[in-house]
Amino acid sequence: MREPHNITTTNDDVPSGVVLFGKYELKRLLGVGAFGKVYHATTAGTRQSVAVKAVSKSKVLNGGFAANVEREISIMRRLHHSNIIDLFEVLATKTKIYFVMEFAAGGELFHAVARKGRLEEDAARFYFRQLISALKHCHSLGVFHRDLKLDNLLLDENGNLKVSDFGLSAVTGQIRPDGLLHTICGTPTYVAPEILLKRGYDGAKVDLWSCGVVLFALTAGYLPFNDCNVTVLFRKIYRGQFRFPRWMSSDLRYLLSRLLDTNPETRITIDEIYQDTWFNAGEDQYEPVRVKESECVCGESRTGFKSLNAFDLISFSTGLDMSGLFEDPNGSDSVERVVSAVEPENIIERVEATAEEEKVVLKRERNGGGAKLEGQDGNLIGLVVVYRLTEELVVVEMKRSEKGGESGAKFWKDKLRPLLIELAGERETPVSGDFCNI
Repeated sequence: MREPHNITTTNDDVPSGVVLFGKYELKRLLGVGAFGKVYHATTAGTRQSVAVKAVSKSKVLNGGFAANVEREISIMRRLHHSNIIDLFEVLATKTKIYFVMEFAAGGELFHAVARKGRLEEDAARFYFRQLISALKHCHSLGVFHRDLKLDNLLLDENGNLKVSDFGLSAVTGQIRPDGLLHTICGTPTYVAPEILLKRGYDGAKVDLWSCGVVLFALTAGYLPFNDCNVTVLFRKIYRGQFRFPRWMSSDLRYLLSRLLDTNPETRITIDEIYQDTWFNAGEDQYEPVRVKESECVCGESRTGFKSLNAFDLISFSTGLDMSGLFEDPNGSDSVERVVSAVEPENIIERVEATAEEEKVVLKRERNGGGAKLEGQDGNLIGLVVVYRLTEELVVVEMKRSEKGGESGAKFWKDKLRPLLIELAGERETPVSGDFCNI
């Protein structure tokens, strides 16, 4: 993809009067992360404020974090909640990936607490309710944040909480056969004790532990577990060693003791939080946020095949093909797509039968939505993924890998491409790249 001509940067990569893709004018730097920078920007037409995260493709590729960035995009697309930062658009140039997101004008909740020292319980309850509502939405869609902390909780112009930064998040597809996640991640002062044991953990339970740390910090003005010596810090977390400040109410102490329970089996659940005395106290009547089914950006169908939406259709179109966002520019993998009226399961079965004829190994994805094709030498030949477009139609995507060698290329040309054309029904040739012509 060509670099837009209207992007100019200084030597230190801080933009000066930059307009991205003729749509977003960058204003000021908001923060710097491991892979890029976040800017405040405005839309060229309406002057609406947005946040633009510019991620370096070379840093992502060289660091082996392509899957993490791709997963973050996938997760943010499926989440749609008033207390979660919205992802509006993903754009890319030859060197960078741009996340265009909702702008939180109020900044980090961390700074709001730092200015006041600590929050009164009513104020803390207001934010905590919104945090739990957002978390319930995430968990209902099989998303576990894994890095909840004051730094990742933002405020909009009306003072409402917005959960951000899903870069370390996990989804149910990453759960191992033992029913647990195993990746060690998170921020030391917020990490749950079971993560330290390195024996696997429940993503929902570790999120609730982090919520307990957040609530404690909001109302105490300091973290429950903190030490300059990491070994000592982890020992305190593992043993659950902390003290309540004298000004905390007994109801709040009880809730925090349930959230910061070192035993994940007895730790409080979200449903139990909704029944908690402190959570439901206060003069304001709490009403949980209800997310309409139609508002969910994307999700999995009951059969496990992913449903497409407007975002996906745009992503497949020319110039915004996300299939190329994470590939090495020197790579030569080929991607082709068709629309078919054949049932998804039947498509996978037909691909499997074709593979068996040529002694190609087909490995189904755990959610049933796709499969990998490998040669007898174990090298990857290609990927087949089926997306649900409507009740009657699906999109079949096939991606060839150069690692398959000559035999893989022959299998692709002589077997898979003809099958793709056959699945397309009346279409004589498969659609490649431009979804708008389907």
